[in-house]
Amino acid sequence: MALAILQARMSSTRLPGMVLRPIIGEPMLARQIERLKRAKHLTRLIVATSTETDDDSIADFCADVGVDCFRGDLDDVLARFLGALDAFGPADTFLRLTADEAIEAHRKTGADYTHVQQLWTYPKGLDVEVCQTAALRVVGHEARGSDREHVTAYIYARPGRFRITAINRDPPLRYRWTVDTPEDFAFVSSVYEDLYPANPAFTTRDILDWQGHHPERVLVNEVALPGTTA
Repeated sequence: MALAILQARMSSTRLPGMVLRPIIGEPMLARQIERLKRAKHLTRLIVATSTETDDDSIADFCADVGVDCFRGDLDDVLARFLGALDAFGPADTFLRLTADEAIEAHRKTGADYTHVQQLWTYPKGLDVEVCQTAALRVVGHEARGSDREHVTAYIYARPGRFRITAINRDPPLRYRWTVDTPEDFAFVSSVYEDLYPANPAFTTRDILDWQGHHPERVLVNEVALPGTTA
Protein backbone atom coordinates (compact mmCIF):
# COMPACT_ATOMS: atom_id res chain seq x y z
CA MET A 1 0.00 0.00 0.00
CA ALA A 2 1.50 3.34 -1.10
CA LEU A 3 -0.02 6.14 0.94
CA ALA A 4 0.59 9.78 -0.11
CA ILE A 5 0.69 12.51 2.51
CA LEU A 6 0.23 16.08 1.30
CA GLN A 7 1.18 18.64 3.94
CA ALA A 8 -0.68 21.94 3.88
CA ARG A 9 -1.06 24.97 6.12
CA MET A 10 -2.54 28.43 5.85
CA SER A 11 0.22 30.20 7.79
CA SER A 12 2.84 30.52 5.05
CA THR A 13 5.04 33.47 5.96
CA ARG A 14 5.76 34.47 2.35
CA LEU A 15 2.29 33.91 0.88
CA PRO A 16 -0.33 33.44 3.62
CA GLY A 17 -3.33 31.32 2.68
CA MET A 18 -1.72 30.22 -0.57
CA VAL A 19 -3.05 26.65 -0.50
CA LEU A 20 -6.65 27.84 -0.85
CA ARG A 21 -5.99 30.66 -3.33
CA PRO A 22 -8.07 30.05 -6.46
CA ILE A 23 -6.56 28.94 -9.75
CA ILE A 24 -9.14 29.24 -12.54
CA GLY A 25 -11.99 28.88 -10.09
CA GLU A 26 -10.72 26.17 -7.73
CA PRO A 27 -8.40 26.33 -4.70
CA MET A 28 -4.77 25.52 -5.46
CA LEU A 29 -5.02 22.58 -3.05
CA ALA A 30 -7.87 21.16 -5.14
CA ARG A 31 -5.79 21.46 -8.30
CA GLN A 32 -2.92 19.60 -6.64
CA ILE A 33 -5.18 16.83 -5.35
CA GLU A 34 -6.72 16.51 -8.81
CA ARG A 35 -3.27 15.87 -10.32
CA LEU A 36 -2.15 13.51 -7.54
CA LYS A 37 -5.19 11.31 -8.04
CA ARG A 38 -3.91 10.47 -11.54
CA ALA A 39 -0.84 8.70 -10.10
CA LYS A 40 -1.09 4.99 -10.88
CA HIS A 41 0.64 3.56 -7.81
CA LEU A 42 -1.21 5.37 -5.03
CA THR A 43 -3.84 3.67 -2.95
CA ARG A 44 -4.73 6.57 -0.64
CA LEU A 45 -4.19 10.32 -0.32
CA ILE A 46 -4.10 12.15 3.03
CA VAL A 47 -3.89 15.88 3.66
CA ALA A 48 -1.88 16.58 6.83
CA THR A 49 -2.56 19.98 8.36
CA SER A 50 -2.25 21.48 11.82
CA THR A 51 -4.61 21.84 14.75
CA GLU A 52 -4.28 25.64 14.62
CA THR A 53 -7.50 27.59 14.13
CA ASP A 54 -6.10 29.06 10.89
CA ASP A 55 -6.13 25.57 9.39
CA ASP A 56 -9.79 24.84 10.13
CA SER A 57 -10.51 25.99 6.58
CA ILE A 58 -8.23 23.27 5.18
CA ALA A 59 -9.99 20.59 7.24
CA ASP A 60 -13.36 21.96 6.10
CA PHE A 61 -12.22 21.89 2.47
CA CYS A 62 -11.10 18.26 2.78
CA ALA A 63 -14.46 17.30 4.28
CA ASP A 64 -16.29 19.06 1.44
CA VAL A 65 -14.33 17.23 -1.31
CA GLY A 66 -14.16 13.86 0.46
CA VAL A 67 -10.39 13.73 1.05
CA ASP A 68 -9.03 12.27 4.30
CA CYS A 69 -7.44 14.83 6.60
CA PHE A 70 -5.18 14.46 9.64
CA ARG A 71 -4.46 17.31 12.03
CA GLY A 72 -1.39 17.54 14.24
CA ASP A 73 1.25 19.90 15.59
CA LEU A 74 2.07 22.92 13.40
CA ASP A 75 5.82 22.88 14.00
CA ASP A 76 6.47 19.18 14.67
CA VAL A 77 5.69 18.09 11.12
CA LEU A 78 7.39 14.74 11.73
CA ALA A 79 4.90 13.91 14.48
CA ARG A 80 2.12 15.03 12.14
CA PHE A 81 3.27 12.57 9.46
CA LEU A 82 3.61 9.73 11.95
CA GLY A 83 0.14 10.52 13.28
CA ALA A 84 -1.29 10.39 9.76
CA LEU A 85 0.36 7.01 9.19
CA ASP A 86 -1.08 5.69 12.45
CA ALA A 87 -4.54 7.05 11.69
CA PHE A 88 -4.82 5.96 8.06
CA GLY A 89 -2.39 3.05 7.73
CA PRO A 90 -1.14 0.47 7.80
CA ALA A 91 1.29 1.40 5.04
CA ASP A 92 4.81 0.07 4.60
CA THR A 93 5.61 2.91 2.18
CA PHE A 94 4.48 6.52 2.12
CA LEU A 95 5.14 9.54 -0.07
CA ARG A 96 5.44 13.26 0.44
CA LEU A 97 3.68 14.18 -2.78
CA THR A 98 4.20 11.65 -5.53
CA ALA A 99 5.56 10.65 -8.92
CA ASP A 100 5.20 7.19 -10.42
CA GLU A 101 8.84 7.18 -11.58
CA ALA A 102 10.02 7.68 -8.01
CA ILE A 103 7.77 4.90 -6.68
CA GLU A 104 9.12 2.47 -9.26
CA ALA A 105 12.75 3.39 -8.51
CA HIS A 106 12.09 3.03 -4.79
CA ARG A 107 10.71 -0.48 -5.25
CA LYS A 108 13.48 -1.60 -7.63
CA THR A 109 16.35 -0.43 -5.42
CA GLY A 110 14.88 -1.53 -2.09
CA ALA A 111 15.67 1.91 -0.66
CA ASP A 112 14.59 3.31 2.68
CA TYR A 113 14.29 6.75 1.12
CA THR A 114 14.06 7.90 -2.52
CA HIS A 115 14.07 11.53 -3.61
CA VAL A 116 14.74 13.96 -6.47
CA GLN A 117 16.24 16.82 -4.45
CA GLN A 118 19.94 15.84 -4.49
CA LEU A 119 21.00 18.10 -7.39
CA TRP A 120 17.63 19.79 -8.05
CA THR A 121 17.61 18.64 -11.67
CA TYR A 122 13.80 18.64 -11.76
CA PRO A 123 11.79 21.88 -11.56
CA LYS A 124 11.32 23.08 -8.00
CA GLY A 125 7.74 22.12 -7.24
CA LEU A 126 8.10 18.59 -8.60
CA ASP A 127 9.76 17.56 -5.33
CA VAL A 128 9.01 13.98 -4.37
CA GLU A 129 10.07 11.75 -1.50
CA VAL A 130 9.24 8.06 -1.10
CA CYS A 131 10.02 6.62 2.31
CA GLN A 132 9.62 3.38 4.21
CA THR A 133 7.39 3.86 7.22
CA ALA A 134 9.81 1.83 9.37
CA ALA A 135 12.60 4.32 8.59
CA LEU A 136 10.43 7.27 9.56
CA ARG A 137 9.54 5.61 12.85
CA VAL A 138 13.29 5.45 13.63
CA VAL A 139 13.44 9.18 12.93
CA GLY A 140 10.43 9.73 15.16
CA HIS A 141 12.29 8.20 18.12
CA GLU A 142 15.63 9.93 17.53
CA ALA A 143 15.13 13.30 15.79
CA ARG A 144 15.24 16.57 17.70
CA GLY A 145 14.87 20.25 16.87
CA SER A 146 14.71 21.25 13.21
CA ASP A 147 14.82 17.60 12.12
CA ARG A 148 11.26 17.30 13.39
CA GLU A 149 10.11 20.25 11.30
CA HIS A 150 11.65 18.96 8.07
CA VAL A 151 10.50 15.34 8.49
CA THR A 152 13.07 13.47 6.35
CA ALA A 153 16.18 15.65 6.86
CA TYR A 154 17.43 13.21 9.51
CA ILE A 155 17.43 10.39 6.94
CA TYR A 156 18.99 12.49 4.17
CA ALA A 157 21.92 13.45 6.42
CA ARG A 158 22.75 9.81 7.27
CA PRO A 159 23.46 7.94 4.00
CA GLY A 160 25.59 5.44 5.88
CA ARG A 161 22.69 4.38 8.02
CA PHE A 162 19.77 4.48 5.57
CA ARG A 163 19.57 3.15 2.02
CA ILE A 164 19.04 6.28 -0.07
CA THR A 165 18.30 6.50 -3.80
CA ALA A 166 18.53 9.82 -5.65
CA ILE A 167 16.84 10.38 -9.00
CA ASN A 168 18.48 13.02 -11.20
CA ARG A 169 17.57 14.27 -14.66
CA ASP A 170 20.00 14.87 -17.51
CA PRO A 171 19.81 17.52 -18.83
CA PRO A 172 18.60 19.33 -15.72
CA LEU A 173 15.50 21.52 -15.65
CA ARG A 174 16.20 24.20 -13.08
CA TYR A 175 12.93 26.09 -13.13
CA ARG A 176 10.57 27.27 -10.39
CA TRP A 177 7.20 25.56 -10.61
CA THR A 178 6.47 25.87 -6.89
CA VAL A 179 4.37 28.49 -5.06
CA ASP A 180 6.09 30.44 -2.29
CA THR A 181 5.70 34.00 -3.53
CA PRO A 182 3.19 36.15 -5.44
CA GLU A 183 5.42 35.82 -8.52
CA ASP A 184 5.30 32.03 -8.24
CA PHE A 185 1.50 32.09 -7.93
CA ALA A 186 1.19 34.33 -10.99
CA PHE A 187 3.31 31.90 -13.01
CA VAL A 188 1.29 28.83 -11.99
CA SER A 189 -1.97 30.67 -12.63
CA SER A 190 -0.80 31.58 -16.14
CA VAL A 191 0.11 27.97 -16.89
CA TYR A 192 -3.31 26.75 -15.76
CA GLU A 193 -5.19 29.47 -17.60
CA ASP A 194 -3.46 28.61 -20.87
CA LEU A 195 -3.17 24.80 -20.64
CA TYR A 196 -5.94 23.44 -18.40
CA PRO A 197 -9.04 24.25 -20.52
CA ALA A 198 -7.79 22.15 -23.44
CA ASN A 199 -6.04 19.45 -21.40
CA PRO A 200 -6.61 19.16 -17.61
CA ALA A 201 -3.96 16.41 -17.48
CA PHE A 202 -1.23 18.56 -19.02
CA THR A 203 2.29 17.23 -18.46
CA THR A 204 5.81 18.47 -17.83
CA ARG A 205 6.40 18.40 -21.59
CA ASP A 206 3.38 20.65 -22.11
CA ILE A 207 4.70 23.18 -19.57
CA LEU A 208 8.15 23.17 -21.18
CA ASP A 209 6.57 23.81 -24.59
CA TRP A 210 4.49 26.62 -23.06
CA GLN A 211 7.63 28.17 -21.55
CA GLY A 212 9.24 28.10 -24.99
CA HIS A 213 6.46 30.38 -26.25
CA HIS A 214 6.49 32.58 -23.12
CA PRO A 215 10.15 33.06 -22.11
CA GLU A 216 9.30 36.31 -20.35
CA ARG A 217 7.27 34.36 -17.76
CA VAL A 218 9.85 31.67 -16.96
CA LEU A 219 11.10 31.55 -13.37
CA VAL A 220 14.51 30.02 -12.65
CA ASN A 221 15.24 27.94 -9.56
CA GLU A 222 18.61 29.25 -8.39
CA VAL A 223 19.92 26.56 -6.05
CA ALA A 224 23.29 25.94 -4.46
CA LEU A 225 24.70 22.64 -5.65
CA PRO A 226 27.41 20.72 -3.77
CA GLY A 227 30.63 22.71 -3.96
CA THR A 228 28.91 25.82 -5.37
CA THR A 229 26.94 28.81 -4.18
CA ALA A 230 23.66 30.06 -5.56
